[in-house]
Amino acid sequence: MFTEAQLYSPVTRTGDGDVTVHLCDEHPGVHDPAYRARRNAIAASALDYTQGKPLPRIAYTDAEQQVWRIASAELTRKHRAYASAEILTAAAALTLPTDHIPQLDEVSAALEPLTGFRYVPAAGLVPLREFFGSFATRTFHSTQYIRHHSAPLYTPEPDAIHEIIGHANQIASPRFAAIYAAVGAAVDRLSTERALKFLADVFWFSMEFGVVREHGEIRCYGAGLLSSYGEIEEFRHAELRPLDIAEMGSANYDITHYQPILYCADSITEIEDVLGGFFATMDDDTPDRLLRSSTTRAQ
Repeated sequence: MFTEAQLYSPVTRTGDGDVTVHLCDEHPGVHDPAYRARRNAIAASALDYTQGKPLPRIAYTDAEQQVWRIASAELTRKHRAYASAEILTAAAALTLPTDHIPQLDEVSAALEPLTGFRYVPAAGLVPLREFFGSFATRTFHSTQYIRHHSAPLYTPEPDAIHEIIGHANQIASPRFAAIYAAVGAAVDRLSTERALKFLADVFWFSMEFGVVREHGEIRCYGAGLLSSYGEIEEFRHAELRPLDIAEMGSANYDITHYQPILYCADSITEIEDVLGGFFATMDDDTPDRLLRSSTTRAQ
C-alpha cells in the first residue's frame, strides 16, 4: 500500500517561524550543512506562499543548475529511447529548458496554453486530499528544491526534477491532463480515507509508474519512470500485468526499490478508457465493489 509520508522529508515550523526539513539518514545531503540550510530556506519560501500571489522564485546556485543540466541531458536521451509517443509529443510542445531550472511561473506559462494546468509551490509533503483534489482546478503542487549535487542522477524523494521533467511533460498532454482532472473531480466525491488511498494507489501504478505497448515495444508514460535515471532502465525487466484496477488499488509495494511489477496498457486509448473511466466514476463504494468482483472472478 502507498504510504504518503515516505515520499518527502517531513517539514516542520517552530513557533518562532524557523523551518526545518528533516532528511533521512541515507539522504545524500544529510551531512552537508549548506545543503540542509538551503532546503530549509526553499521550504520556508513555499510555506510563505499565499494563493493568488506571485509564485516564489528561487535564485538557484551554479551547483543546482549543473545538477539540472546533467539530469536533463541524461533523461532526454532516455526519453527518446523509452518514453511513449504521447509523452514525446507533449514534451516537444512544452519545450522545457535543458540549460537551467525553470521557475514555477515559467512552467505554468508553458503549460496553461496546452492543458490549462498551473504549478504552485510545495514545501514538501502535501496531504493526499489537497494534492489530488487540486487537479480538479488544474493545479499541481510542486517542490522547488533540487537533489544533492553529489548524486545528480539519484534522489530518495521527489524534487523539482521529478515534478517538472516527470509530471509537467506528462500533464502537457491533453489526454493525460484530462485524466488528472478526473482524479481531482473524484476526490470531491470521496469521504473515506480508504477510498482516497485506493485512488492514490491506482494513480501510483498508472500516472507515476505506467507503461504502454507501442509498435511491439514497452514504453513508459508514468512520471516516476520519466524522471528516474535508474527506473527508466529497470522497468523493461519488470513483470508486466494487464490493467486491473482492483489489483492496482490494493497491491503491496515498496517505493524505495525499483518496481518489480508494472501494469501495462495496450494503447493510450485503453489508458483513457480503463483508468480515465475509473477515475471519472469512482466513489466511496468503488474499492469494495471492485474487490468483491475480483474475488468472485478468481473463484
